[in-house]
Amino acid sequence: MTLPGIIVTALVAALHVWILVLEMFLWTRPAGLRAFRNTPEKARDTAVLAANQGLYNGFLAAGLVFGLLYPAQPAALHITSFFLACVAVAGVYGAATAARKILYIQTLPAVFALGLLWLG
Repeated sequence: MTLPGIIVTALVAALHVWILVLEMFLWTRPAGLRAFRNTPEKARDTAVLAANQGLYNGFLAAGLVFGLLYPAQPAALHITSFFLACVAVAGVYGAATAARKILYIQTLPAVFALGLLWLG
């Protein structure tokens, strides 16, 4: 794996940790309301669903970190690629069903990282 690929993959993982924080802990607070353009009432009504989404984003981040730290390089590349592909697919689905901006925030960085990893 190339250093640029590792760096961008780590940034994608960090992004998903931040999404976890927003969805699980800040959903009903000003930062979460702004990030997801929610009203306090809608956020309160959907907090349990958001926390569940946040947990899944945490699993994506954990998988990426696991892949980056895995000691056997061929397997590490495949693990990291799998989780980046999962991030990209989730982003496409989110862009189609929730907000188009997810395509740029989630999908494109994952695809870019995947390309960088495989160019090495």
